[in-house]
Amino acid sequence: MGARRLNASAAQGREAVLAAPGVVSLRVMIVRRRNPDATHEVAGPATVADVLAQLGINPETVLVIRDGELMTRDRELPDDAEIEVRSVISGGAGPRAPQCQVCGRAVVIEIPRHRAAFCAEHLVDHIRGQVRHAIDRHGMLSYDDRVLVAVSGGKDSLALWDVLLDMGYHDGLYLGLGIGDYSQRSEQVVSDFAERRGVTLHAIDLATEFGYSIPDATGVKDRSACGVCGLSKRYVFNKVALDHGYDVMATGHNLDDEAAQLLGNVLRWQTPFMARQSPALAASGGLAKKVKPLYRVGEREMAAYCIVRGLDYIVEECPLVGGNTVHHYKDALNELERHFPGTKAQFLYGFLDKVRDQHFASEADEGNDDGVVACGECGMPTAPPKGKAAHNGDSVRCAFCRTQQRVLSVVSTVR
Repeated sequence: MGARRLNASAAQGREAVLAAPGVVSLRVMIVRRRNPDATHEVAGPATVADVLAQLGINPETVLVIRDGELMTRDRELPDDAEIEVRSVISGGAGPRAPQCQVCGRAVVIEIPRHRAAFCAEHLVDHIRGQVRHAIDRHGMLSYDDRVLVAVSGGKDSLALWDVLLDMGYHDGLYLGLGIGDYSQRSEQVVSDFAERRGVTLHAIDLATEFGYSIPDATGVKDRSACGVCGLSKRYVFNKVALDHGYDVMATGHNLDDEAAQLLGNVLRWQTPFMARQSPALAASGGLAKKVKPLYRVGEREMAAYCIVRGLDYIVEECPLVGGNTVHHYKDALNELERHFPGTKAQFLYGFLDKVRDQHFASEADEGNDDGVVACGECGMPTAPPKGKAAHNGDSVRCAFCRTQQRVLSVVSTVR
């Protein structure tokens, strides 16, 4: 019997089939997928690998969970099991490693680019070790730094905050984007985490502070909502860090994010962006220092960290993200990683270690020097005018203020 899709009511009402005399009874497993949501029946017993194969799911992109426990591919599931197959967008697990390489206990995840497998306890140690390595390698943080962690409610930013809390860095920043129920649930997850841990959370609402939400940006011509979202985040993160006296702004960009971003920049030969792509950007010209302590850790590992640490996070993707080209780059890199473990790390680390400073040093200096000017409207730093604008002596306006005006024009027209 192959996989069969069920609706929710059919799955909930499932019972074991009673066998007639001389007939073997048939029981099936229930597989509940998250992101995208779906429920399937699969004949059992079967290994995790067999279940994923029947459903046509790439093991590199998911975690399999049963009763709160992570299941590796070799684990056999009984015929009445109910499991969750949780998409993590990307990943990279490979050949089975039956024992934790540290203690010899049963493993919860394999990480083939390290040729390693870990139990729950030592997965947490591994993640924290990778973060410490990143911090030390790039001089991201010092003991005296005031650090602000950007937290969205997703797995990466919450996990980063959890790791940095144990290192003594406590404060977080949540930016409400106004994306309906998605943003409301995200803020609740972040607020609950901050309350449980007794730490400071700065909560900023984009619509309240700046007059627009990200859904408003969908009506702006020649500018995607994702582009406006990214610009808004960078602006607000920097502004809050400076206004409240923080030395460093930390974000949850992971290995998959950085490798996909690099691939997109290379395919388009976006050399200014390549010059600025770094795990750590020093403070300069009114811009706070920015660091990415998770750049050495994969997205799948971060999801596993959240599960074993009991961190509740928003599993679903942003409803406005459909068509985002970065996801296509991630898919391509995941396929390479599936066949050649370590591809993503080699691609990113090779660029950072062998290419960026050697070939883009001058462009990085141009984008990171103190030759910036204050925006004539908001006072935040921006690049000086060039070309016709410089010749005419036009008032300097930063990219955020220009975009804000365009979005507000759309909002006023609609209303």
